Amino acid sequence: MNTFHLQILASDKTFYTGECLSLSLPIQDGQYGILPGHCNMIAAVVPGTLTFHPPGLSVRHAAISNGLLKVEDHDVLILANTIERPEEIDANRARRAAEAAREALHQKMGWAEYHIAQANLAREINRLRVKQEFGTGL
Repeated sequence: MNTFHLQILASDKTFYTGECLSLSLPIQDGQYGILPGHCNMIAAVVPGTLTFHPPGLSVRHAAISNGLLKVEDHDVLILANTIERPEEIDANRARRAAEAAREALHQKMGWAEYHIAQANLAREINRLRVKQEFGTGL
């Protein structure tokens, strides 16, 4: 069984380190898959669903925010601002944060603040989607 080494790091924790059979994650061009023997590359990660399959275990899903993907010599490194398992997501908190981001988008603000509010809204909508699809429900 071919595997590759996967290391997933969030800004505040190590999410996963170990062998992996397959990986799928969101990049700017869409959902991207990685299997053993993948060519070297670097890509920007966008908010979405991270899916990976450790050997001998079931497929794992998580909500991932912006970050970076690096594939080099059978090693895959993912650096992200946040990564959460569906069971770690507080749906009520995510709904409140999404509403606050929507309200912020309606306020008169500068370019930087507008893009921060957009990013916050995208992150919270993604968290809710991952919780609903892979978690214990809302």
